[in-house]
Amino acid sequence: MLEALRPTWNDLPPDAYLRDGGRYRSRRHSCFVVEGEAVTQVPHRAHWQPVEYNALHGGLERWFEPMTPAVVAQPVWPRLLSRLAVYCSELRGARPWFIEAHQFRIDTTDGIGRPTPEGAHRDGVDFVAVMLIGREGIKGGETRVFEAQGPHGIRFTLTEPWSVLLLDDERVIHESTPIQPLSGQGHRDTLVLTFRANGFQGPSAP
Repeated sequence: MLEALRPTWNDLPPDAYLRDGGRYRSRRHSCFVVEGEAVTQVPHRAHWQPVEYNALHGGLERWFEPMTPAVVAQPVWPRLLSRLAVYCSELRGARPWFIEAHQFRIDTTDGIGRPTPEGAHRDGVDFVAVMLIGREGIKGGETRVFEAQGPHGIRFTLTEPWSVLLLDDERVIHESTPIQPLSGQGHRDTLVLTFRANGFQGPSAP
């Protein structure tokens, strides 16, 4: 069922907000609220992060193109969001979860692609789920997760399509290392879902 989503990563528009001048990232973005088993897509809104969490792109309202019906109309889509919300509620207690969904493709157009150009960071939410969709013709892209208030961390590379990493954003910082092509062009596709209680992030968000 998840495989029905994979072709939509071939239809992501370029990220027009990269402040490092790169051309290596394409993406779409939409927002949802999960309350119990109900999954509701909210009107399209900007993606915003404070500079404290994203020194490169923080403080900027970024209006990305929304995710297409080819994704959100798939029966598997609300099931995916609601299942991950269950895990979040098990850790923090049952509540509505405000979810921002990002489809990313990082490619090697520039010779190198940066999954996290802002470096090691937190996202200013409660939980972050990173799902690998696939890797094609690349090396690198190592995931690094470190304690936010300590010296310890782990490093690994997501290689299995549809594998998911769930992060407690209050406790850890994370990043992914740049990718390089093995030969010719290559790319790394991910779905990133952020879960936040008490509303979406915005310039006046709590």
